[in-house]
Amino acid sequence: MSAFLHERSHRGADAMARLRDARVVVCGSGALGSHLATSLARAGVGHLRLVDRDRVEERNLSTQPWTRADVGAPKAKLLAATLYRAVGTDAEAQAVELTDVNAKKLLRGVDLVIDAFDNTSSRACVQRTAAQLGLPCMHAGLSGDGYGEVVFDPGYRVPSAPGEDLCDYPLAGTFALLTATLAAELALRFLVVGEARGAAITFGDLVVRVG
Repeated sequence: MSAFLHERSHRGADAMARLRDARVVVCGSGALGSHLATSLARAGVGHLRLVDRDRVEERNLSTQPWTRADVGAPKAKLLAATLYRAVGTDAEAQAVELTDVNAKKLLRGVDLVIDAFDNTSSRACVQRTAAQLGLPCMHAGLSGDGYGEVVFDPGYRVPSAPGEDLCDYPLAGTFALLTATLAAELALRFLVVGEARGAAITFGDLVVRVG
């Protein structure tokens, strides 16, 4: 029995074939990227490249899918191994910092670039490089005041750098999951039918708007 039996019943054989052949790079394996990549893999996306230089910290455990035993491990490598064990996803880990020097190498050869980084310089680098390579790029982000958004280029504007560490922002794990799940579904629809739709979420009043 296929691991993707329920997804196939829901999406259809043609969609699953497209997802199986799709190649996606997810930039960031934190609160958004880890859940987003997991959703893509479990929906049947066959090839993922995971880019993140960070290691698991104890403060990540409530908002990301790690365990106490994982503290200290490279996030990208840990996530790639987890997805392969779960559903056999061809997941390539790049546990490095994405910079202007290596960005083209890290992003090249995919059907979709997903930016789930938590810092403005990396977001700007992803956007700039995807444009140079002519690759579709989707950005997913969260703010400390309970606002989440998913935007496809060319409509995305990189926010100004905050005055505090984004890792210290208040964040509910359920909000990260909600935003990541919505972003994953929008990415899946893009991969299957080429539909590039965005979304905005205000967590305080649980309002979701899909454009």
